[in-house]
Amino acid sequence: MKKNRLVKTNILIGLVLLTGFALTACLAYQANYQTSLNNIEQVSSLSSEGIQYQLTSMLTRPVNTSLAMAHDSFLKEHLAKENEQITDQSYIDALRTYLYAYKEKYKFDSVFLVSCKSGRYYSYNGLDRILDKKNRENAWYYDLLYSKDEYSLHVDNDEVDGAGNEITVFVNCRIMDEAHNTIGVVGVGIRLKNLRELLAAYEKKYNIKAYLVDDTGNIQVSTVNSAQEQVNWFAKYKQQENQEEILHWKQDQKNLELWTKQDGEKSYLVTRYVPELSWHLIVQQNTETVLQQMYAQLLHIALMMLAVILIVLAIITFVIRSFNRQITSLIEEKQAIFRKATEELYDNIYELNITKNSYVGERTANYFESLGAKGLPYDEVLTVIAQKQIKEEFRDGYVSLFTPEHVIQEYEAGNNHLQYDFMISEEGSDYFWMRIDAYIFLSTEDNCIHMFTYRKNINAEKNRERLAAIDDMTGFYTRKACVEAISIRLEQRTEEVYAFLLFDIDNFKQANDQFGHAFGDYCITEFTKAIRTHFRKGDILGRVGGDEFVVLCKYKTYEQLMNRVHVLSQDLVMQCERKQASWHMSASIGIALSPKHGSDFETLYECADKALYETKVKGKNGFCVYHSGHFGEK
Repeated sequence: MKKNRLVKTNILIGLVLLTGFALTACLAYQANYQTSLNNIEQVSSLSSEGIQYQLTSMLTRPVNTSLAMAHDSFLKEHLAKENEQITDQSYIDALRTYLYAYKEKYKFDSVFLVSCKSGRYYSYNGLDRILDKKNRENAWYYDLLYSKDEYSLHVDNDEVDGAGNEITVFVNCRIMDEAHNTIGVVGVGIRLKNLRELLAAYEKKYNIKAYLVDDTGNIQVSTVNSAQEQVNWFAKYKQQENQEEILHWKQDQKNLELWTKQDGEKSYLVTRYVPELSWHLIVQQNTETVLQQMYAQLLHIALMMLAVILIVLAIITFVIRSFNRQITSLIEEKQAIFRKATEELYDNIYELNITKNSYVGERTANYFESLGAKGLPYDEVLTVIAQKQIKEEFRDGYVSLFTPEHVIQEYEAGNNHLQYDFMISEEGSDYFWMRIDAYIFLSTEDNCIHMFTYRKNINAEKNRERLAAIDDMTGFYTRKACVEAISIRLEQRTEEVYAFLLFDIDNFKQANDQFGHAFGDYCITEFTKAIRTHFRKGDILGRVGGDEFVVLCKYKTYEQLMNRVHVLSQDLVMQCERKQASWHMSASIGIALSPKHGSDFETLYECADKALYETKVKGKNGFCVYHSGHFGEK
């Protein structure tokens, strides 16, 4: 029953991701999004060119050397008289010396020769083995014989005695006699780790992903997969629609550049053909970071076809019961790959048994012990972490999101990923932004729900978001950020009472018309400086128009608020002077109270705007409070 539920969950997740992808594609681009995309295109293109140059430098010599050996008369003569001297040790020694000389001279990891007559495989150590057509390990040899290619490349483990079965890139070249018959295959090998190190260096430096794939689309070299796994790049990254175009691109001096989408994220692909390898270099960079910076919020996912989905899932579940064992095996394999990849990327990964409310593994146990929570159940450790490390306003959200009950509820609802951004301190002060990503899965080892969590410092990302929300001239929130901040404050602190103040500079157009916009900007900065001195750090100050500003602040009594606004209104009356320009400035203020007049931004703004209008009607330079049809004192 639980296995069937897991299958349903996986299918539902796929449908949710598909819906999310379609909705994400409908989001509008922001003004500076194109600039970010251009940067991604340039970095990916230059990375592709750089990697190909390095590959060419690295592989030209092995290919050229193999071709030169294939045309060497020494080898042709020795292969021609192999039958006559097949039992002669000096014959084998001569070939061994020849191959060893090439290995030492050019510093290759492997040099070999195969005779078509005898199937003998000679290496720099001498006679190594005799190739058998029934052995799958020898498929590369027979594939070359049956093809029309002069040479080929393949990735395999080096079976030569003493090579340690190291994964190696082999260059295999035909040796032809005067009648153009193939009499042998000669070649060299270089360790695959050299190519991986090259790709890893570029990935780390430029934040890209690089792959070398063959003409079938299988990954031959990458920092994640090995050639022996036979992973098809297009299937793994859901790029089947671009497979034909990419694999038919054979221009080694030009890039094929494409914008694609994968799992709802836009990514940029650059591919080049590497003729020395007969492989395709694919460089990929996604826009996840850019999207996080550009979009303030995502559209809500609507599950309009829930009834239909349940019917489809019921039918699919009935059909696949006979394949339950195979499906379970595939799920375990995917979980193992995910766990391995995640452990390679992050150091502070912790595993938890949610069903049993406990930790898993020595690393998690040591972390709990370092917090003074040794032996405590997981839900109690959550409270300890929140009290010791997490900033107060994020504690309740942290605890409620990761409690065992909530994690199980999310998993059963089809959600296997939880994420929470919060501020944390290692020493009790100097808080910084941290993001926790948690992945939930059903472990077949104990049939319990487990959760992996890992942390990521996102201080830089949050700083960029904060800077984008601040008006450069005044230091106040922009309109969009102001609306969001006030809405969140009103939603989170419903028990508080607030005053919503709407400011408008009187006759401001006059200052711009008489003295120019530069002087007008100066007046605005002086105006906002005066406003700022009257409010506390926790109050929200925003610029919602050219000369229109809002403030949300707490107050204790109505009388105290009136006195405070009265002093503020007087302080906003000033003479702005700069160079030869001088202008008398004052402001009109409209006030709405929360929750008395409303508990959301739009309602409070509408009420304050009516109060502001009344102030203007009464002669400006003052304030009014909205109150169901009549206003407070000026």
